[in-house]
Amino acid sequence: MTPSFSTDIVIFGGGIAGLWLLNRLHNEGYQAILFETEVLGGGQTIASQGIIHGGLKYALSGSLSGTASTIAGMPTRWRACLKGEGDVDISRCALLCDHYLMWSDANFRSRLKTFLGSKSLRGRIATVATDEYPDFFRQHNIKGSLYRLPDFVIDAPSLLSVLSEPHQDRLFKISPSLIAFEQDSQANVTGVQLNSTRGTISIQSQKIMLCAGEGNRDLIARANLESVQMQTRPLHMVTLKKRDLPLIYVHCIGDDFSLTPRLTITSHRSKDGSHVWYLGGELAESGVGKNKKDQLVSAKSVINELFPRLDLSDAEWDCFTVRRAEAKVSGMFRPDDVYHAEEKNIITTWPTKLTLTPVLADKVIEQLASQPMLPAKHVNSISLADFLDPVGIAKPHWDNQTS
Repeated sequence: MTPSFSTDIVIFGGGIAGLWLLNRLHNEGYQAILFETEVLGGGQTIASQGIIHGGLKYALSGSLSGTASTIAGMPTRWRACLKGEGDVDISRCALLCDHYLMWSDANFRSRLKTFLGSKSLRGRIATVATDEYPDFFRQHNIKGSLYRLPDFVIDAPSLLSVLSEPHQDRLFKISPSLIAFEQDSQANVTGVQLNSTRGTISIQSQKIMLCAGEGNRDLIARANLESVQMQTRPLHMVTLKKRDLPLIYVHCIGDDFSLTPRLTITSHRSKDGSHVWYLGGELAESGVGKNKKDQLVSAKSVINELFPRLDLSDAEWDCFTVRRAEAKVSGMFRPDDVYHAEEKNIITTWPTKLTLTPVLADKVIEQLASQPMLPAKHVNSISLADFLDPVGIAKPHWDNQTS
């Protein structure tokens, strides 16, 4: 007879969305377990730049879009959590920078675009006086205008550690090929069967939640869900590594009318003591389809143009592709908000953007509260640790390289 285990909720996907939701559910009294196929945060989470932003880049056209309205209050909400005063305590999470910068060069259209963006988010942006410029901008004689945003940057590995540490007995590794969904006579999913190398186990649950980013595609197919569609949007990210590289955090606004900053830079420390610039923005979006050589040529050209005095003769360059997974919503190229939809007792989710993760958890908790589903008492005679392996935490791309 197949051994069984019961819980309120099963979560698939151990990125920020799944881990944040696990914490919220636990705080609400639900029993939940989480399965990850590789390492916690190994997909979009570890590949993100860690920016908790308030939507400025969506307001650069001069109008406050739906996306900007949704995101505007997120830095304040995250800061409450970082103080231990929010719905999830992440007070031990490391911050890489407390305030993000935006720089528009002396080009008229660049300055105009920045001005329009700041008008749309009046009161949330402060002009940085020239005598208050960070050392890097002073030393490189940066021209144009510098602004201080309410945005900030978290250290993704630190956040993964903080969110996962209290729940080590609820986090397990499982291959997708070993997962089978169990259904009742009405085709509603009642649990999952896991065929691990240590044996088969049946896990019964009231709800199943898919938070696996791009991995949701395979789970949706395995569960035969019909109402949910997914899309991916790639980025070609670039890393620049050098031992004495200055640590800066800035959106560099371009001279066209794109809503995407020409270059977005976050700075990180690698395990070998070097500093890393992680480069996104328009560089990453326009680099999709380019091979590695051509993308690095583009990156070096942009950096040299923006910071011609910076000596990068001994720098290490690399690039890799990231695929952002999100719901495919009719009539919208990019969803404005988080996504959650229920079918067959399975709630499929995408936060759409890292900064919106707490909102996704809100909506899922609200959905559970609107249904006749309450936390239950579960007495299990078996331990999942006897059947499944624990799961580790992802490392950044620059710390995973063997060369």
